[in-house]
Amino acid sequence: MGRSRYVITDPAQPHFLTCTVMEWLPLFSRPALVDILLDCWRYQQTHQGLRLYGYVVMENHLHYLAQAPDLARCVSSFKSYTARRILDDLQRRGAESVLQRLSFSKRAHKQDREYQLWQEGSHAELVCSEEVMRQKLDYIHHNPVRRGYVDLAEHWRYSSARDYQGQAGLLVIDRLPS
Repeated sequence: MGRSRYVITDPAQPHFLTCTVMEWLPLFSRPALVDILLDCWRYQQTHQGLRLYGYVVMENHLHYLAQAPDLARCVSSFKSYTARRILDDLQRRGAESVLQRLSFSKRAHKQDREYQLWQEGSHAELVCSEEVMRQKLDYIHHNPVRRGYVDLAEHWRYSSARDYQGQAGLLVIDRLPS
């Protein structure tokens, strides 16, 4: 996977994961690009055994709590697939200034591609108890509140906070019992 010091230590257990866009570019202010992320998670839930416990997509990064039979592969394929689709969208729209920045900030060892969308690694942290899981969910769900984007976590469209308030969210999640 990446060259990060954060590794998936126990693939059978849930992990708290973070993916960040290079240079913290605010790509996910475009709903069409967020839809690419959501569609990929839906696919992984159906075809790769991804269990998604919670998530939030901010304008330039995302956090999620997940587990899968091969979580490292899920994370790798998520980043690879979404990068390819997002870069295709940016090229189709002629977003040259964004593409130039993604080309410039590309890591020197990435000789096989013109652009790099995601920062290296996924900052995976093992979630070893239900208490830690709830702490991470709280952190995820309150990210848009802390940023001042909404007053209530469940008001953020791209988050599982709605699901934990008994409302329908954009993805099916494996909700923890109350």
